[in-house]
Amino acid sequence: MSIDLLVVGKTNVGFVQAGIDEYFKRLKKYIKFDIIVLPDVKNVSSVQQQVQKEGELILQAVSSYDYVVLLDEKGTHRTSEEFAEWMQQRANLSTKRIAFIIGGAFGFSQDVYDRVKEKHSLSKMTFSHQMIRLLFIEQLYRAFTIIRGEPYHHK
Repeated sequence: MSIDLLVVGKTNVGFVQAGIDEYFKRLKKYIKFDIIVLPDVKNVSSVQQQVQKEGELILQAVSSYDYVVLLDEKGTHRTSEEFAEWMQQRANLSTKRIAFIIGGAFGFSQDVYDRVKEKHSLSKMTFSHQMIRLLFIEQLYRAFTIIRGEPYHHK
């Protein structure tokens, strides 16, 4: 199984990027993982047009066999242990590639919502789309340490 995190736009906050780099390095020990940065949409006249164009880029970056999961405020809430169990179930089902997606600042187009298998929420709180990258990668790392019974996670 491989896991890709698709994000819209580069991370331009230094401390966030440093955290992403740290957990990215740690994750490589457990799984084939990559971050795919989709370009920022430029030269649009409205938020709706921006969301639509970002949606087109997202849909071009996933294939028909991908298990696509949006990180979305309206998604399912899970504890770290429940997320680890979910990850193990995906592996047991021989999922080839999971594509987690973090959209831009204005969310997702309806076309993207129509394509996904699931929506996950990391919190009921609102975070910047750049901070969510770091929070998600840390939780992904935590899930693999839970699966392996390693001491990173404390109950």
